[in-house]
Amino acid sequence: MRVLTCLTEDHNLLLVALAALICVVGSVVLNRLFDKTRRSSARARLPWLFLGAMAGGATIWCTHFVAMLAYQPGVEVAYAPVLTGLSLLVAMVACGLAIGLGAMRFRHAAPVGGAVFGLGVTAMHYIGMSAFTADALVIWAPAYVIASVIAAVAGGAAAFHIATDDRPWRRPVLAPLLLVLTIVALHFTGMGALTVMPLAPSADATLLSDADALLAASVAAIGFLILGTAVASYALEEQTERLSRDRLSALIEGSVDGMVVVADGKVRLANHAFTELCGVQEGRTIGSPIEDWIEDVVSLQPGLLMQSRVRARDGAPVPVEIAVREETTGAKGAAVYIYAVRDLRSRLAQERRIAHLARNDSLTGLPNRTSFLEKLERLATNAHGFALLAIDLDRFKEVNDLYGHAVGDRLLAHVADHLKAATREGEFVARLGGDEFVALIPIVERMDAHAAAERLRQAISTPLEAEHAELQCGSSIGIALWPDDATEPSVLINDADLAMYRAKSSLTTDICFYEGAMDEAVRQRRRITLGLRDALENDRFELHYQLQASVETGDVTGFEALLRWRQEDGSYISPADFIPLAEETGLILPIGEWVLRRACAEAAGWDRPHRIAVNLSPVQLSHVDLPRLVHQILIETGLAPHRLELEITETAMISDMERTTHILRQLKLLGVSVAMDDFGTGYSSLSTLRAFPFDKIKLDRTFMSELDGGPQSKAIIRAVLALGESLDIPILAEGVETHEQLTFLREQGCDEVQGYLLGRPRREAVDRTSVADDTSKVA
Repeated sequence: MRVLTCLTEDHNLLLVALAALICVVGSVVLNRLFDKTRRSSARARLPWLFLGAMAGGATIWCTHFVAMLAYQPGVEVAYAPVLTGLSLLVAMVACGLAIGLGAMRFRHAAPVGGAVFGLGVTAMHYIGMSAFTADALVIWAPAYVIASVIAAVAGGAAAFHIATDDRPWRRPVLAPLLLVLTIVALHFTGMGALTVMPLAPSADATLLSDADALLAASVAAIGFLILGTAVASYALEEQTERLSRDRLSALIEGSVDGMVVVADGKVRLANHAFTELCGVQEGRTIGSPIEDWIEDVVSLQPGLLMQSRVRARDGAPVPVEIAVREETTGAKGAAVYIYAVRDLRSRLAQERRIAHLARNDSLTGLPNRTSFLEKLERLATNAHGFALLAIDLDRFKEVNDLYGHAVGDRLLAHVADHLKAATREGEFVARLGGDEFVALIPIVERMDAHAAAERLRQAISTPLEAEHAELQCGSSIGIALWPDDATEPSVLINDADLAMYRAKSSLTTDICFYEGAMDEAVRQRRRITLGLRDALENDRFELHYQLQASVETGDVTGFEALLRWRQEDGSYISPADFIPLAEETGLILPIGEWVLRRACAEAAGWDRPHRIAVNLSPVQLSHVDLPRLVHQILIETGLAPHRLELEITETAMISDMERTTHILRQLKLLGVSVAMDDFGTGYSSLSTLRAFPFDKIKLDRTFMSELDGGPQSKAIIRAVLALGESLDIPILAEGVETHEQLTFLREQGCDEVQGYLLGRPRREAVDRTSVADDTSKVA
């Protein structure tokens, strides 16, 4: 009641209301500045601490001084200026200490700072009261003084503690209210402790003078000015931070990855991509611990790209890739982190698909060559016995040619499906490419492999309904056994292939086991094919030259270039063995070009302008660029066109007579002569002679070897020579080895000869004009 009586009877209520206004506004500002200081980094804390000390001290002092001006004890009063100024300084220092202590990181820092605030307010109040002077007797009530101190300390500690609580209404509302109550309780309880007994009563002492009113207004104005400065600074800082947050929000929202800003272990900002990953509505993640959304977040280190999982609320955890960056230092020294979270589901699915494609055929879904080789290596290491089946589809090319590749792909997928269905436990089927399949079959006996092959063959032959037709493929299967046929995986594959090719060429069986003796010929063909490529790349071919001479005069008319393939041991492989293989594999084109270029180059360097004859393969003759190639070689080597003679066989013209004739005419236009080689062994000699005007006919060597065998050979030779004479085409007889053969040809009017009688082929052409001495005077 004493406090209330003091308030209602001894104070001017108008000034009390002004003091209360200052107190309320100042308490709100002080609370905001304390929170700002507490949340600022150590580097940015000092300016806010200074501003808080100024604003808080001014608030307390202005509230106290205006309230003191409102106090009317019934006597004239005055205030000592030094003590009054000292009380303002104490208020500012006390607020600075209180805010600084409350913002520290030790336990109970806020209540300790609040207690310091209460003590500072108390010191300011009683220093200010000591500046009070009047013509009266001043009596203090110690109980009220103690009560005011307790109220200030307890209220300050409670207010600062509440100011650190982020729950709704506590920090923004309850903390300022407690500060107001603390200041009010201190002041009016302290004023209730004061009793003023006038020595000489004054009639005007109870009225508010104009000077006092002006002084109160001035103090209030100064207080509000200081508070306005603090509020303006706070507002500018808040605006700057808001703009920064808006820019950061716009930045992270523009990212396709999830972006999260975390401070004090809680989500402060999250973009739409992250909330979508979490399976929640926007805003639901704000304020929650980051551990609620990201697994093993403690193990994530700034600067490293790491994988984790997001705990989605509406499904299974989402695999993500997270990059963490430490941006600034927040409240209580805790770092502010920015998490970039990338959804890995699409990439992992793509990686699984790529891994699947790397080990499986994209068309059929069967394991591919890589998987097959790995499986074969494992079996070769661990298994005791198994069979490798090399499977090739029959008549598959016909399906592609007749119905197109789309239907062919459907047929391959159909075959693959039935192969998988026919495969038993422990068996393995793969597609190597095209229409080639393989199977690995565990076996105990040899016939187990044959039974498995027959089962797979029947599965392959299952018809497919497509294009209004029933499409069906057969198969040729070669079987190689481990370890009976091979103890190396590569050799086993080769053996199975050899057996498969034998099955493909067989008319009686579709399944063949590998047999070394029967498959050695195929192996030899493969070795020769590989050797041809090596010889071509490393220039291991040679040209030998066989002399051609006139029967009538014995003069050398030219040389035929013969290709030879020398081996490392000095032996030669017969052209009859490697030329057919070169034609089958297409190597005859680069080999033929090499022969033509080398023969022309060497002939161009001869002292005498002898003619050089070069054989053309049917494959070369069918190539449309042959005339251009010949022309280019003649230009490069400098050989005169009339010195080059190209020899072709009859069979080379049969496949496409019109096209071949066109190419030969282009060659004739270059000035090159064309000879028909091996005449008499083809299928349409007379029609060929009629289709193209050859420059020479070469009689095949077989007629010379059979010359002594009976009258038929002599009759054929006479007929050919007569045909050449009637067509005005010179005849050259090959394979002349005896004087009797030469004499017969001279008697029948043959133009030219070549053979061992004139000389064997040599590495270099014999540079001479006549061979009469070597042939017992051929002329």
